[in-house]
Amino acid sequence: METLEPILTKHPFFEGLEKHYLELLTGCATNERYDADEYLFREGDEATKFFIIRHGRIAIEIAAPGGANVIYTHDAGDVVGWSWLFEPYHWHFSGRALELVRVIALDGVCLRGKCEQDHSLGYEFMKRFSHKMMHSLDSTRMQLLDLYGVRREPAR
Repeated sequence: METLEPILTKHPFFEGLEKHYLELLTGCATNERYDADEYLFREGDEATKFFIIRHGRIAIEIAAPGGANVIYTHDAGDVVGWSWLFEPYHWHFSGRALELVRVIALDGVCLRGKCEQDHSLGYEFMKRFSHKMMHSLDSTRMQLLDLYGVRREPAR
């Protein structure tokens, strides 16, 4: 039976992670599929997973009066979701498939247990997700500036 370990090994997010950690992660991983407009997760729900997008695009949305606003989109190769790692383990945003999406879903409850047992693994995840969070926040900031930024005339 083929495992997801070769796919995880080749993904940049897991680059340099020790082989025995990759084996542990594989035990928490499953393939999932979502159709267009299907939600992978919803704002306020319990966060139990994170996702590696293998195919398709996911819109990250925030609830607003009159409906949801897309604040960011993730493409194939991206890692989505860090709420599983931080108490109270609830999603702060919603994630909706914009088209057919195939992901590797990693069970956050399984991973939290493994991180508690091995603090070196936990530290690796904190470093990797901190970097991912900073990148996502910077990208979201730039997108918001493009959408809502005030254009100023140059000083004379």
